Amino acid sequence: MFTIEFFRVRGTDDAHATLGRVEHDTTDLEDAKVRAWSLFETLDLPQKPDALRIVDHTGDEVFVWSPEHNST
Repeated sequence: MFTIEFFRVRGTDDAHATLGRVEHDTTDLEDAKVRAWSLFETLDLPQKPDALRIVDHTGDEVFVWSPEHNST
């Protein structure tokens, strides 16, 4: 189980504001990444996110991505 979090980043101090979270029931991180990238453009959120991160079932961050830094 992974949780995909979408967030905005404030440029002045790099503060993060979470816009939304989606749980994805899979054991495969690559599958979670594909789902996250798909949702990045299509999920109805109050604002357009700057980036996303994926955390595992223990809350550990396992992946971070933004279109600007495209660190796939």
